[in-house]
Amino acid sequence: MKTFLKDDFLLQNDFAKKLYHDFAKKLPIIDYHNHLSPQQIAEDTQFENITQVWLYGDHYKWRAMRAFGINEKYITGNATDKEKFLKWAEVVPFTVRNPLFHWTHLELKAYFGIDEILSSENAEEIYNKTAKLLQNKTHSANGLLKMLNVESLCTTDDPIDDLKHHIAIQKDASKVNAFPTFRPDKSFAVEDVKAYNQYLTALEKASSLSINSYQDLLNALENRISFFNENGCKLSDHGLEQLSYFDTEIYDIATLFNKVKANENLTNEEVAFFKAKTMISLGKMYHKKGWTQQLHLGAIRNNNKRLLSELGPDTGFDSIGDFSQAKALSGFLNTLDSTNQLTKTIVYNLNPADNEVFATMVGNFNDGTIKGKVQFGAAWWFLDQKDGMEKQIETLSNQGLLSCFVGMLTDSRSFLSFPRHEYFRRILCNIIGTDVEKGELPNDEKFLGKIVSDICYYNAKNYFNFKNK
Repeated sequence: MKTFLKDDFLLQNDFAKKLYHDFAKKLPIIDYHNHLSPQQIAEDTQFENITQVWLYGDHYKWRAMRAFGINEKYITGNATDKEKFLKWAEVVPFTVRNPLFHWTHLELKAYFGIDEILSSENAEEIYNKTAKLLQNKTHSANGLLKMLNVESLCTTDDPIDDLKHHIAIQKDASKVNAFPTFRPDKSFAVEDVKAYNQYLTALEKASSLSINSYQDLLNALENRISFFNENGCKLSDHGLEQLSYFDTEIYDIATLFNKVKANENLTNEEVAFFKAKTMISLGKMYHKKGWTQQLHLGAIRNNNKRLLSELGPDTGFDSIGDFSQAKALSGFLNTLDSTNQLTKTIVYNLNPADNEVFATMVGNFNDGTIKGKVQFGAAWWFLDQKDGMEKQIETLSNQGLLSCFVGMLTDSRSFLSFPRHEYFRRILCNIIGTDVEKGELPNDEKFLGKIVSDICYYNAKNYFNFKNK
């Protein structure tokens, strides 16, 4: 069965088609947040089959397979790669109206020229065809990135990482530009003192500094920030349920650190205070380097404790949380802003009920020093689909300046995920084109075309200013 993916997919009027095909389609991609493996980019991995590049680590697909009744053996278990793909193919036709249906067929078409609906009927043929193509240099890790015109990307990296793969990438002009992102959440995860002290040992080794006090911890983190900065890093990232904020010094942070070092558990409030103080200190360090800090807020993780114990984290058991966000977010941003140490910031919301909360909050801290200094980030995770993107764009338009938006990212572990940028671009063009058709925006192709081009590429290029090879 031929796919539904025509040239004008999602473009519902002539102006939208003009915007996409003439102003958005051919622009390079800057993917400033993903979870790709820098090692696979550095080594230019040649994947043996589509399962390795497409299904490994993809919890979106895993959740759909479980919902369809597929045994775990064929998801994260010991089935062969071919068996796993064939099981996924059984599920695909029944993902209709889930974003996976669109993503799957956009990806098959973009990378392999396959213009059919994937199903159990053609699965073996497609498995064999893609396996052959994946042996070509055009379909190596870097080949796949270049195929979608990826100009630069940012992976997600722990402070203890030696960045050897990033260093190798930056020395090799044949590799796509890939930069590290500083993700230090484990450096203040004091709720589990045993795991935390093990992490401190690794941080000591990475920084070549002893960590016997809270100030030592900050020194070690600043050491790693400098190291990341020297190796092209321009962003930090945090994945938190919610920010913590205290307007009074109800605890002594040095004393709390000493308790943790002595393997003493902290109360929930003490944990929150420790995190809050450390986030403020990190925010000041990011400002000193001119970095952009990213705050991913609102996920409730590892809900299924039984399957967490069997399969581990990041396997598909996370969901949207309903945490209070506004007051602590305000306090955090205001504390940094009050001393002129608020760096460029992107805040991502996971609960759609909070879209207006986030979009209006960022407007409080845009101070005219940098275009779009504080951003309401792209639709994220469970909202990374047509309805979620449309709502994020509408909310940003209503409460801020869509024209200053730094655009889309993949937030993915797969080298085949970059058609998500095409998906976003089509949705954006359709929204603006529809406004023109309704007489709500001027029928000015050059003016609106520039705004679309800025959102899809140029705003991000100017905002992050990556030093490409």
